[in-house]
Amino acid sequence: MLQKSYSNLILECGTDEAGRGCLAGPVTAAAILLPNNFELNLINDSKQLSERTREKLKPIIEEKALTFAITHIHPNEIDEINILNASMKAMQESILKLNCKPEFIIVDGNRPLNGKLGINQKTGKIFTQEEITILKSIPNTSIIKGDSKYLSIAAASILAKTYRDTYMEKIHEEFPMYNWKKNKGYPTKDHREAIKKYGPCKYHRMSFRLLPEQLSLEF
Repeated sequence: MLQKSYSNLILECGTDEAGRGCLAGPVTAAAILLPNNFELNLINDSKQLSERTREKLKPIIEEKALTFAITHIHPNEIDEINILNASMKAMQESILKLNCKPEFIIVDGNRPLNGKLGINQKTGKIFTQEEITILKSIPNTSIIKGDSKYLSIAAASILAKTYRDTYMEKIHEEFPMYNWKKNKGYPTKDHREAIKKYGPCKYHRMSFRLLPEQLSLEF
């Protein structure tokens, strides 16, 4: 059974991301505050749930949440600041979008939330000094496999995954040859075969190894 709180504070935020290992599309993060009386059967790490179950849980989570926010970090920014920094920045941006300031933050993974703030970049959102101060002022901890231990991180993982999947299905209509509706941008055999045949497009992460024989790609 997933735990409700790590800190025992009322306004504890859980955050997680989806799509870090994809070859195309954004890395997407969600941050969420749940009420103390939150109860929801089936909720778990999004990777342990079927697509149908995630879609069923999504509106219930949104309705019961005190506040939640979603952020997409797109390929051009991923290529500039790298995927690890982009994943963390997506969670940071989501926290800043919440309707109230959390008292504590629990993050899925093994990296501190404030590992890097105020990255010198040309694309994407540039944090103001005030936003950096806000993020630095909130106590936080990272929890390995937190999405299978705490309700708020599990809920965030479900929202991040479902919002990202919806985005990938939308851009699939623009580039159907990559079959993103099915593979969601992950490095599946059919996705890589399409890259080999058609080359990469504007939604691909050019800093990633798109094909095993990377040198055969002409950018």
